[in-house]
Amino acid sequence: MLNMNHKLENIKEKMRTVVEQNDTLRGRVFDYCIQCLIVISIIAFSIDTVRGISETIRFIIGIVDKICVIAFSLEYITRVFIAKKRLKYIFSFYGIIDLLAILPFYLNLFIDLRILRIFRILRLFAAFKLIRYSRAMHRFSIAYSLVKEEFILFFMVSCMLIFISASGIYFFEHEAQPEVFGSVFQSLWWSAITLTTVGYGDTYPITIAGKVFTFFVLMFGVGMITVPAGILASALSRAHIIEKEQYKSKSADEKDI
Repeated sequence: MLNMNHKLENIKEKMRTVVEQNDTLRGRVFDYCIQCLIVISIIAFSIDTVRGISETIRFIIGIVDKICVIAFSLEYITRVFIAKKRLKYIFSFYGIIDLLAILPFYLNLFIDLRILRIFRILRLFAAFKLIRYSRAMHRFSIAYSLVKEEFILFFMVSCMLIFISASGIYFFEHEAQPEVFGSVFQSLWWSAITLTTVGYGDTYPITIAGKVFTFFVLMFGVGMITVPAGILASALSRAHIIEKEQYKSKSADEKDI
């Protein structure tokens, strides 16, 4: 019995080197194959939305879709099988994305979803699977861990600025435009699109005081965009250095073995 468990663990470990590690030839081949299938799945989904295509093309798209779903299903089952902590993987971000990429197919297969066709949009979650195979995403996760406290603080300050600017524009504009700036809550929309410098133009001040106030809000908005961009750029630079050190350390450990 112990011998069987030992053999099973060896099999799992070998599968992990292919499925979870992309620093080996087999791992890279596996990653590239899955990435190609994801792109093919997205293209097939897009073509399927075109009106007037022939039944032959729809049939081919259906076959391609089934092949992709089977491949993604096998990948998901394999990842659950080799996971050291299965529940942790199943309820992780990547685990949920992997499940959502195949779930719509099986829902359509076993359940009549004519009144729930919105579930078809879940097929687009296959695109998010590309994130798993991106080394840049790994660096981004390292960068986020380095500056997450700064981002939380920035988010809190941003919420405060949005509320303050909404209160200010309400004070200046509610008498001139009661239907647009009738309350602080109504003014929050203007505040959000102004501070983010989007400026859709559907709500805007007409009083002199309101326009002057908007000018200062726009100046703060420019800062709101540049500050997190600078923080993230610095963190990504540090993350790149950390990743190089991790790779060197891993290579050194493998040489020692």
